[in-house]
Amino acid sequence: MRDNSGLEFTAFYTNWGWCGLARSRRGLTTLVLPRPTAEEVFIALNAIPFRQVADQHFKEIEKKLQGYFSGERTHFNEAIDLTQGTEFQRRVWLAAKEIPYGEARSYAWVAVRVGNPRAYRAVGQALGKNPLPIVIPCHRVLTSRGSIGGFSAGLENKERLLELEGISCLVA
Repeated sequence: MRDNSGLEFTAFYTNWGWCGLARSRRGLTTLVLPRPTAEEVFIALNAIPFRQVADQHFKEIEKKLQGYFSGERTHFNEAIDLTQGTEFQRRVWLAAKEIPYGEARSYAWVAVRVGNPRAYRAVGQALGKNPLPIVIPCHRVLTSRGSIGGFSAGLENKERLLELEGISCLVA
């Protein structure tokens, strides 16, 4: 379990459910995708006892995410802190961050971007540990054949996010 003592947390409601964010002094560290309750979000953030920080630093990203879940084309340019990942994971996450809204790329595309064209399975594993889904849009990464691949938050959530952005894929 990682040390969250230097982090600030928030939970906020979207039309898909409660989301959560954590940030360090460097930037966003974690995004929890929609859950039924704020309590579940704080548990997922490991923010126990529940420590809500409601300030302007979170308000802009909260508004963007609420818009995103309402179907608005959204670009996330907030500072992010990826120090919890390995060097390879960080390279994969930053490559995935380049994928534009409404478009998809393959695991092999990401592998080429990080300089290791045969590492598409390792890319999938790194994307499975993405701490900032949507901000780092790992849901936009599909197999080379256009099927959905995997998603740490469940394939039904990946399908729903792809549909929200108008991205079609073959069912797994």
